[in-house]
Amino acid sequence: MKLLQPISSPLVFVMPWIIVFSVFWLYPIVYSFYLSFTDYSLVSPETTRWIGIENYRGMLSDETFRLSLKNTLIFCAGTIPVITALAILLANAIHQAASFQAFFRSSVFLPSMISVTVLSLIFVQLYSQDGYLSFLARLVGIQTGQEGILLNENTALAGIMGMDIFIGTGYFCILFLAAIKNISADLYESADICGASSWQKFRYITLPLIRPMILFSIVIGTIKGFQIFTEMYIMTKGGPLHSTTTVIYYIYELAFRDFRMGYASAVAYILLIIMGVLAWVQIGIFNKKDT
Repeated sequence: MKLLQPISSPLVFVMPWIIVFSVFWLYPIVYSFYLSFTDYSLVSPETTRWIGIENYRGMLSDETFRLSLKNTLIFCAGTIPVITALAILLANAIHQAASFQAFFRSSVFLPSMISVTVLSLIFVQLYSQDGYLSFLARLVGIQTGQEGILLNENTALAGIMGMDIFIGTGYFCILFLAAIKNISADLYESADICGASSWQKFRYITLPLIRPMILFSIVIGTIKGFQIFTEMYIMTKGGPLHSTTTVIYYIYELAFRDFRMGYASAVAYILLIIMGVLAWVQIGIFNKKDT
C-alpha cells in the first residue's frame, strides 16, 4: 500500500534537473578548473602532470593571447555602443509610427532570426573582391583592395563588426520597444501640455525610464561580444595574421588544434574573470547614477 502513496518530496521532481546540471554543467566546470593547473593533452591524457600556476603565468608572455584579448575588446567597444544607440533610435521611431508597426518590428527583427552561419556565408560573398559591396564602391569611384575586406588585416575585424551590428540591432530594438511601451502614456501627455518637443520627451522621459533595459543590453552585449566565435570560424579562421582571432577562437585553437587542453582551460577561466569584472563595473556605474 505504501507504493501507492503519492510522492510528497519536492526533491524528486527537481532531481532530473539536478542530474543534468551536475553531469553537463557542474562537473565540466570543476574538472576544467582542475585541468587549468595541469599539462593535459587530448592526444596523450596519460601523460597529464600537475604544473600549478604555470599555465596562468604563461599567458603573461603569450603574444597571441594578448592580441586575441585586444581584438575582443576592440570588437566589444566597436559594436556594443553602436548597437545600443541604433536599437534605441529604431525602437523609439517604431513606437511613434502611426501605422505599420507590426511590419517594422518584423523587418528589424528578421536578421536576428536567421542562422549566424547562413549570414556569415552571405557576408563572405558580400565582402569578397568581386562582391556587391566592392561593386557598389567602384560605382562611386572608391577603389577596394584586390584581396577583399576579409583578407586584409586592416579591415577584416571591422567587416565582422559590421555584420554583428546588422544582426544584433534588431534583437535589442525589440527589447527597447517593449521597454518604451511600458512607459505610461500620461507622462508623454503631460509633456505635450507643457509644450515639450519630441527631443525633450525622448531625453527626459524615454531614456531615463528605459535605463534598466540599457544596462541589460550592455551587459548581455558584452558577454556576447566576449563569446564571439562562429563568425570568426566561418569567415576568417582567425586571420589574416590573427587580426580576427578573439579569445574564444584562441581557446578553440589551443584545445582542438594544438590539443593543449590545460592551457586552454586556464585561458577560459581568465576570460570568465574578465567578463565578471566588466559586468560588475557596468552594473556599478549604472547603480551609481541612480543614487
